[in-house]
Amino acid sequence: MMIAGTLLSLATGIAAPPAGWPQGVEAIKYAASVDQTKQPAMTYGAKATTKRPLLVGLHPWSGAYDSATDDAAYAAWCIENDWHFIHPHFRGPNWTPDACGSEKMVQDILDAVDHMKKKHDVDPDRVYLVGVSGGGHAALLMAGRAPEVWAGISAWVPISDIRAWWEEKSRGKKSKYAGHIEKAVGGQPDKNAEAAEECRKRSPVTYLARASGVNLDINAGVTDGRSGSVPFTHSLNAFNAVVAKPERLSPGFIRDFYAQQKVPAGTPEAKHDPLYGKKSVIFRKVSVNARVTIFRGGHEIIQHAALTWLAAQRKGTPAAF
Repeated sequence: MMIAGTLLSLATGIAAPPAGWPQGVEAIKYAASVDQTKQPAMTYGAKATTKRPLLVGLHPWSGAYDSATDDAAYAAWCIENDWHFIHPHFRGPNWTPDACGSEKMVQDILDAVDHMKKKHDVDPDRVYLVGVSGGGHAALLMAGRAPEVWAGISAWVPISDIRAWWEEKSRGKKSKYAGHIEKAVGGQPDKNAEAAEECRKRSPVTYLARASGVNLDINAGVTDGRSGSVPFTHSLNAFNAVVAKPERLSPGFIRDFYAQQKVPAGTPEAKHDPLYGKKSVIFRKVSVNARVTIFRGGHEIIQHAALTWLAAQRKGTPAAF
């Protein structure tokens, strides 16, 4: 495939995309307003002469702007459906102070949207955000930090509370992720007040109450936290942070669900959702514009389900579930 891509680029004069990305996607740099640097991204511009949707894809925890493992599927969708696309770096892997929910990271994502609006004819009512794992963390964070921007946000296996995840990853044999967080926030949050405050500022749950008007879809696999790195309790707690008190899941329900890895007795059976295929839905709750889904899987994203749902959303219109 790389040989074919190289030959095509020679024939057309268009640079071949980095490994793993579909033809037509290109690497660029755009202006970061927070520090006047140039930040890298992968982009694709729709070919239509009318306003088209924009999809912002966010790389995972240890990823970067050119990480294609899961994220190339976002670009392929945009090419097939003639959407605009940008996949920003937002300060790279989440083990530096500039990454992991920092102010620079937040502004970089907003600057990426502004860049695409300046360069392309973007439909402002169809600006979408999607991410998995660390990208899910960033997606939830942006839901609360800039709710006015998004027509829909799809967050998969996200970290919703940085301090809680650090505590989970510090128990027993310390995980590399605990070390990543300490590097990002400046120390151990149980011993360092400034690090604890950084955890709070970088956590989606701090801001998600502001996201009640955002069409928001939160997803996690039922084995995540056992066979994956982020307990699915983070998704349930994120849902609770968005919705009104009467709609929240009880702490006991969340605790028992995670402990048993099956829905507690007496819980209504989830309806079948064909978009999830063999990764069938085992629990789902909807409240106004927010939905949380626990499916039969692990630390992963089902891209088709995420992108099909996003395509049905419009800013200022109640969520289409």
